[in-house]
Amino acid sequence: MLADETARTILSCVADGPQSAKELRVACEASQKTIYRRLDRLQDHDLVIEQQRLDPDGHHYSVYSASLERVVIELEDGDVSVDVFLREDPADQFTKLFEELR
Repeated sequence: MLADETARTILSCVADGPQSAKELRVACEASQKTIYRRLDRLQDHDLVIEQQRLDPDGHHYSVYSASLERVVIELEDGDVSVDVFLREDPADQFTKLFEELR
């Protein structure tokens, strides 16, 4: 996924805050179909999260946020290791904290 330039651009955009597919299409200079295909693949790999928003007219639309925090690639003694760190949802963080306090 990270080898794809459009996917990297999407991740870069949504790392700054939630964006709609329309906003991503403009930022990536790609077709709507390409954006949705990349978003589907990024979601399949848990790298972006889809959320529903309500516009002033009462219509629903999706925005996408990064769940990817960072990727660390290490080369040591001929071995390659890749660690992917995902952002934790604040609600999940609260639940985990509550469970630990019990």
